[in-house]
Amino acid sequence: MKSILLVFCAIGTYLLAGAQPFDLLIRNGRLIDPRNGIDAKMDIAVRDGKVAQVATKIEGTAKQAVDATGMIVSPGLIDIHGHIFHGTQEDHYLSDGLSALPPDGFTLRVGVTTIVDCGGAGWRNFSTFKKNVIDKSITRVLSFLNIVGHGMRGGNWEQDLADMDPKLSANAARANKAHIVGFKLAHYSGYDWTPTERVVEAGRQADMPVIIDFGGAKPALPLEELFLRKLRPGDIYTHAYAKLDGSRETIVDEPTNTVKPFVRTARERGIIFDVGYGGASFNYTQAIPALKAGFPPTTISTDLHTGSMNGSMKDQLSVMSKFMQMGMSLPEVVQASTWAPAKAIKREELGHLSVGAEADITVLIVRKGDFGFYDKTGYRVKGSEKFECEMTIRAGKVVYDLNGIATPVYANR
Repeated sequence: MKSILLVFCAIGTYLLAGAQPFDLLIRNGRLIDPRNGIDAKMDIAVRDGKVAQVATKIEGTAKQAVDATGMIVSPGLIDIHGHIFHGTQEDHYLSDGLSALPPDGFTLRVGVTTIVDCGGAGWRNFSTFKKNVIDKSITRVLSFLNIVGHGMRGGNWEQDLADMDPKLSANAARANKAHIVGFKLAHYSGYDWTPTERVVEAGRQADMPVIIDFGGAKPALPLEELFLRKLRPGDIYTHAYAKLDGSRETIVDEPTNTVKPFVRTARERGIIFDVGYGGASFNYTQAIPALKAGFPPTTISTDLHTGSMNGSMKDQLSVMSKFMQMGMSLPEVVQASTWAPAKAIKREELGHLSVGAEADITVLIVRKGDFGFYDKTGYRVKGSEKFECEMTIRAGKVVYDLNGIATPVYANR
């Protein structure tokens, strides 16, 4: 008799749990989830910070509801190249300095739920970055650790070979696996492969990818050597569409407007090509012929900092809009901003809306109109579509709602 009662109690508890309302229910949106091969009108329900159900039509009630008719529902956007180790230290550039930005003010409003600080911190000051930024942010903040121990302080600090220690960098990464996803090399100006070899060695020791901002030497070190002999499959080349006046070789041969053959070989080998737009690291004269030749980026990112946010870059959605204008399809642009970056940083629990995944969700519209897009040189193109963020949901909670489309609006505040 006792066992029968226990069974009935268990069934009753199960039914009661099933009858509980969802925390959030988004209906009627165009759900684009590249990881799961979804591009269709679907509903998505959230409970306890996780995706609870995805279906053509979800019955039931919710504490908060969103009618996403005419809108795009995607996994939370992932920007793998930003600079958000902000601080007040003079002469610290992007490492606890004034040129980096606090993430929550520049991410959530454009649908970015995860941002990777790209080399601001090194092993010497990562603990400061974690305490002051990672632990204080609503946005999920991850880190590519700079191979320079002092991080991205600029100038001579980033030329110091003695401060590029693979072992100490790898040790720091292994000790902080929850937050560090790889290693960064940037701004080295010598005609020397030593920094590249050291950052790759750190990656090898920690079993993590590296992201490289290559260039500075004159004459430029050869990209073919970098792609085919120095980097490993899964390593990331950022600023892929930049032209820097002879200090960095371009991926497009400008006299013929063709992608160099070894660049295609590098992609086949597994090298990841990232936008890393920045203040000076994107040129239409590289990007347009590359996309026409069938060479889109693997990942779309911003290189967000004070020198790029008010220039031609602006934000993640602006960069996505430019690549859609150049011919990438809407699902391709979403993939390059969600699932592709999640794979690149080996965080495959992110970038999708599978049942059980953390509910990081972005709701977008594609606004129609007459828009102008330009690069650092003033090269300007016209477009008829532009992304705009309606809502951002982080770990199941509405953290940005542009037009008050949630009902009720402030249920999660």
